Amino acid sequence: MKTKLVLLMYAWLGFSGVTTAHSESGIRDLKFRTAKVDGLTIFYREAGDPAKPAILLLHGFPSTSHMYDGLINDLAGNYHLIAPDYPGFGNSSQPDPGIFVYSFDHIAAVMMDFIETLGLKKFSLYMQDYGGPIGFRIASAYPGKISALIIQNANAYTDGLGNGFSNIMNMQRAGDQKGVADILHKIISLDGIKVQYTQGAANLESIAPEAYLTDFYYVQRPGNADIQAVLFYDYHNNLSQYPIWQRYFKQHQPPALIVWGKNDPIFTAPGANAYRQDLPHAEIHLLNSGHFALVEYHRQVAAYIVSFLRKKGIR
Repeated sequence: MKTKLVLLMYAWLGFSGVTTAHSESGIRDLKFRTAKVDGLTIFYREAGDPAKPAILLLHGFPSTSHMYDGLINDLAGNYHLIAPDYPGFGNSSQPDPGIFVYSFDHIAAVMMDFIETLGLKKFSLYMQDYGGPIGFRIASAYPGKISALIIQNANAYTDGLGNGFSNIMNMQRAGDQKGVADILHKIISLDGIKVQYTQGAANLESIAPEAYLTDFYYVQRPGNADIQAVLFYDYHNNLSQYPIWQRYFKQHQPPALIVWGKNDPIFTAPGANAYRQDLPHAEIHLLNSGHFALVEYHRQVAAYIVSFLRKKGIR
């Protein structure tokens, strides 16, 4: 019943699968584009002057590039913003898991080819949730391309794994596929997605329903649950990558701005402070919010980004 109601809502709105400019102010010069990458169609949002410093925005789960609409609007006057949808997410190609390997290694490789296709030579990386393991693979493999890291509720240390998330990782390592599948089914239900936006939020009235309804629209498409299951089950492999990413931090000392919803039960606040183990000069801001802190604080985060990048000479 909920699925039918959501589909009716989108039909009434004229939803075509491509989000329009942010309703609160209209995103400056926002374009909705696609690129052919490795035989796939990769959808991406783009705004700002290409002559200005680039920021590549990598979205989380179960979201898409639409999560960055507010931030893109805030930053488009100062930077060149690019926000892609991964394969199997949003408006990008959704190949069947039988013919496409849904792993974080593979998606990071596709995103690297996307970067090459667009001709990005140097950029800052904004990463949230799934964006972390994808972006850290790119950054550690191609450190010369990275101007700065902007990290929001994306883990590279076990310190930040909440109890529930740690339990899921243990189930994956033990090979309990049914248990993991049952948890994922709850997580990608409408209620499960909604709670990821609302839990830990300081002001529930600031959480636009379109945020979680849009995510639900995409994950309930035919075949998408299977894709999410394969990738979700692959997540435990990211933990073995943590030492590689930490070596990258320590050796290359990329400028790092960390903005974190401190009430996030999935990736907890200690995960933000843990970056100082290898990045002692990281700038850290803990926000009174949850996993999707940008919904409440995109303007504040934008101000942090502008100030930080200017201090680092990126302007």
